[in-house]
Amino acid sequence: MSERDYEVVIGLEAHAHLATRTKLFCGCSTRFGAPPNTQTCPVCTGHPGVLPVLNRTAFEHALKTALALNCSISRHTALDRKNYYYPDLPKNYQISQNYQNLGVNGHIDLEVGGSTRRVRIHNVHIEEDAGKLLHPEDLQQTTLFDISEAERAALAGATLVDLNRAGTPLVEIVTEPDLRSVAEASVYMETLASMLLYLGVSDCKMQEGSLRFEASISLRPIGAREYGNRVEIKNVNSMKAVANALEYEARRQADRLSHGERIARETRLWNDAAGRTAPMRSKEEAQDYRYFPEPDLVPVEVDAAWLERARASLPEMAPARRRRFVEAMGLPDYDAGVLVADKALADYFESCVALGAEPKAASNWVMGAVLRELRTRNIGIGELAVPPAALVELIGLVAAGAIAPNTGKEVFAEMAAAGRRAPEIIESRGLRQISDSAELEAIVLRVLRENPKAAADLREGKKQAQGFLMGQVMRATRGKANPQVVGQLIAEKLAYLPA
Repeated sequence: MSERDYEVVIGLEAHAHLATRTKLFCGCSTRFGAPPNTQTCPVCTGHPGVLPVLNRTAFEHALKTALALNCSISRHTALDRKNYYYPDLPKNYQISQNYQNLGVNGHIDLEVGGSTRRVRIHNVHIEEDAGKLLHPEDLQQTTLFDISEAERAALAGATLVDLNRAGTPLVEIVTEPDLRSVAEASVYMETLASMLLYLGVSDCKMQEGSLRFEASISLRPIGAREYGNRVEIKNVNSMKAVANALEYEARRQADRLSHGERIARETRLWNDAAGRTAPMRSKEEAQDYRYFPEPDLVPVEVDAAWLERARASLPEMAPARRRRFVEAMGLPDYDAGVLVADKALADYFESCVALGAEPKAASNWVMGAVLRELRTRNIGIGELAVPPAALVELIGLVAAGAIAPNTGKEVFAEMAAAGRRAPEIIESRGLRQISDSAELEAIVLRVLRENPKAAADLREGKKQAQGFLMGQVMRATRGKANPQVVGQLIAEKLAYLPA
């Protein structure tokens, strides 16, 4: 059997840092990038005798996430201890949920290849993050340590522990094994990240570890009902890495199965540089973690009023926003889809429209010049030096014929580079377009008289003559003439000139 004789079965777990100022069970800061072990206390470092206090904001963020994923909410939910030993887990257990998850039996709809795929959500639960291990390669690259080169060299081969992240609130979202291709898995990750950003519960910065995915994959013969042994993949730090790891693992498993070999139930690490997975350990089951109820935290009762407040606080999500852009603003569905895929970009667009820009014109500029500038500079919309009001001003100048559309793109690039307003750039560079018919009329007449053959050709319907005459007018005005006005004047004056 070859790879195409097998069906891929994928499940994903997402771990998203919740957008809180403090940790899940203590008052330590969750700010990213602080020097190692400077945001810790006896609670998050597991000292004896301390008691945790649940962060209400974190819980409410997790509750909103579960509601947005169409989950049934556990009205009586509790926390549990997940016991395992690892150097970055100071208590030797993680406070998580196992027996009474916050949300269960949800779903999320994906748009894949022009059709809608529903992926079931097994559960949504809240838990604390572990710390972070700094390995030798990290120690050589990091600038967080204020130490000498000699001290840095002395640490060669060492692994250090940074507990700043320990206790940071997470929401974990676990799918059922409903994904049937790497493409579907990629769409799921992008859709989920967009949802979390729209909810405002996480910043989803994968480069900072705010959003992490773990994948499970198995293969089974097409038409089979039983699942194969699943392999869990860890150490995937981007959506692209998840996709690459799944592609590799699907090929590896298909190759082994086609040769009659057995797939071990295990956890494998993705090596991005080598482009392959490697065994890490055998796959743990729930009993391996010896879950038991957390004795230091009381269960949380989510009453009807609290649940209704949480439901009412849900913002407009991407699908609803997309429909509104199409139905209320008249945007093409493609434009609306591109805009709402990035909440910050959609917010920027809406600000432009609120300031008076025509929706389609604003969409064209945001999807064109704005996105091009963001990609060129590798920045987010929040870092762009052109606020919505400045773009609306530029759009208005182009619409009024003050400058040509192509000139407008040049002006925008300078606005983004220097933070200057459009009128200032236009005046300083002498870019203002001539749209006054009276001013252009004499020039058009002179060009027609000086080029009788081209005028005659145009009368005979030869299109290239129009371009030639337009070019002569542009040359005479140093490119400042409004092409539309020039075209109208050529047509008008040609009718009155003798043949």
